[in-house]
Amino acid sequence: MTKKERFRFVLDYFAENNPGAETELRYKDPYQLLVAVILSAQCTDKRVNQITPAFFTRFPGPGTLSEASQEEVYSYIKSCSYPNSKSRHLVGMARGLMKEFGGKVPEEVNELVRLPGVGRKTANVIASVIYGKAALAVDTHVFRVAARIGLTTAAKNPAEAEKQLIRHIPEHQIPVAHHWLILHGRYICQARKPKCEQCPLKSACKYYSRLSRKASGGSNGK
Repeated sequence: MTKKERFRFVLDYFAENNPGAETELRYKDPYQLLVAVILSAQCTDKRVNQITPAFFTRFPGPGTLSEASQEEVYSYIKSCSYPNSKSRHLVGMARGLMKEFGGKVPEEVNELVRLPGVGRKTANVIASVIYGKAALAVDTHVFRVAARIGLTTAAKNPAEAEKQLIRHIPEHQIPVAHHWLILHGRYICQARKPKCEQCPLKSACKYYSRLSRKASGGSNGK
């Protein structure tokens, strides 16, 4: 199977079986999604969704958050991973929004990454989910799944993986492709124990092909 055929197989499957894939983070506006994505770094969406209702009641917009102390913010997010640094990033992000963008979450990735705590992955999520831009966020799930299936080849970091993926994914599918891959990684192609036998993509998957050859005593999988 060529790389082009592999991409087509994977994309066709997801388009047919999960066309409306979307983030599992709960939000009502761009500000809320930006906060949630910052909180989600190395933290589960489930935990973030438990934190954000009280957080948004106290800080309903960037204005109130920009005036908060890091200590107060910490008290609302202390159950997530890395609450100290995230408290600092959230307050800095809100102050940046107010100072540079009048409290409005910008659309462009190169503007979003100017905000404290907003890296390229977070910026791509906002640009694609909120504004429908052809931006593809590569988190640990996407990075792992793309490499295992064979959609990326020897990508050393998320930036390299992103470049390889967007080269082969049609522009109109790029915003949803992030959700397809992340959900597949979260529920099927898990890091420690991938559920290969349940996977509908195994016939196109390089990782599964290597496992099958080893199990049959054939090639060493190189």
